[in-house]
Amino acid sequence: MTEAMAEKITPRSQDFSQWYQDIVLNARLADYSPVKGCMVIRPNGYSIWERIQQDLDRRIKKSGARNAYFPLFIPESFLKKEAEHVEGFAPQCAVVTYAGAKDLEEKLVVRPTSETIINSMFAKWIQSYRDLPLMINQWANVVRWEMRTRLFLRTTEFLWQEGHTCHATPDEAEAETRQMLTVYKEFAEEVLAMPVLPGMKSESEKFAGALRTYSIEAMMQDKKALQAGTSHNLASNFAQAFETKFLDSDGKQKLVHQTSWGVSTRLIGGMIMTHSDDKGLVLPPRLAATHVVIVPIMANAEAKPRVLEAADKLAAAIAETPEARKLPYEIGVLVDKDETKQPGWKFFEHEMTGTPIRIEIGPRDLEKSTAVVVRRDIGKKEFISLEAIPAWVSQNLAAMQKELLEKARAFREANTFELPGGTAGYAEFKSKIESGGFFMAAWCQSKDCEAKVKEDTKATIRCLPLDSAYMPISEHGKGCMVCGSTEKTVRTVFARAY
Repeated sequence: MTEAMAEKITPRSQDFSQWYQDIVLNARLADYSPVKGCMVIRPNGYSIWERIQQDLDRRIKKSGARNAYFPLFIPESFLKKEAEHVEGFAPQCAVVTYAGAKDLEEKLVVRPTSETIINSMFAKWIQSYRDLPLMINQWANVVRWEMRTRLFLRTTEFLWQEGHTCHATPDEAEAETRQMLTVYKEFAEEVLAMPVLPGMKSESEKFAGALRTYSIEAMMQDKKALQAGTSHNLASNFAQAFETKFLDSDGKQKLVHQTSWGVSTRLIGGMIMTHSDDKGLVLPPRLAATHVVIVPIMANAEAKPRVLEAADKLAAAIAETPEARKLPYEIGVLVDKDETKQPGWKFFEHEMTGTPIRIEIGPRDLEKSTAVVVRRDIGKKEFISLEAIPAWVSQNLAAMQKELLEKARAFREANTFELPGGTAGYAEFKSKIESGGFFMAAWCQSKDCEAKVKEDTKATIRCLPLDSAYMPISEHGKGCMVCGSTEKTVRTVFARAY
């Protein structure tokens, strides 16, 4: 039975895209909606999103922002107030023209992002420097009419948080933009166990209407990049369009300086592609609802009461051990007593859905006062004394979280390549890009050179790294890898991306 069910997962080496889809569907994280391009997030997937929300919401509030909610519908005229913004989002907008059995006097855009409608309120709320900084976050759904969709990674409707802040000075806005990028980086690495590279986007890749856009970039197991979060310095572009002004302490009217920043359910897709294997989902413990499943092996009716009693006793001990209190979450323990399914089916099921630790306990184990323990990411069976298991569980949950991050970081470093300066670097880049990876190279900041890379290789500039480990351009060659120019060259990360 187990072998037949295992065929549901296409091996990564055979077809990475199909493997990803198989994981999402078979781990019951999400399913396709009757509405083309949309997804239904199932309880297993939504449980992960809830944990992302809970942890990230705490971090956002600690930064000074408070939660609010703004309408799903945005007057079309609002988007048109900021020309660059409307031009950037127009192809993705869904527009309501008919409602209440009549044509609308003004079309309503279904929220692709909320800068415009939030700015309309900021203009009402902000009068004086005493009203600043104003820092708002909302958890919401967003609609962007995508042509090519993939569950979690790119869908017509998705869930996200979007922060919007107003400040008195450009320096304060820039500091907030950078601070939130750091919040996202720490969250991705501490909770998702997904290493990310923080950096600034090129002019061509920045958010429509922003002065500067920063992002965190992660490497997936197929060596493609995933933009996992963004933070935008909007300067006074939206403030000027909506006349969001304040009376400063010097008695002068001034425009506010703004930021916006967000992450979405795309993080779930990134986590899957960072850690999972050909058996199914590998879930970092900080995202799990059930951390431990205990599978009673009940060979006969006579042994059943003893085995179940031991399993329940062990479950209680795991949750109460002193080591468990040191973890940043309560350990969820499930004793799987479903008698309609065989133990082999249960093993497969919990491997597929990513339960971090499995414990098997039967009559023979009780005779020896032991049980079998298996860590999902390693898959090795160990025999541990019942007395030692509670502490072992807590220690291994902490170790698994740490080691998943270390493994993913080692993979990224092994597939990050330094290109020589000048056009020799471009020749090497074109020969290696088919195999994927991050490529560090000098770029002259020319849009023509950037466009040529995309046209020749389908790779894009992911970011200009802020991480000090990646900042210097090596002395042996500073020339742009595309044109060879040494004018205005900057350190740049190129990769193919989702």
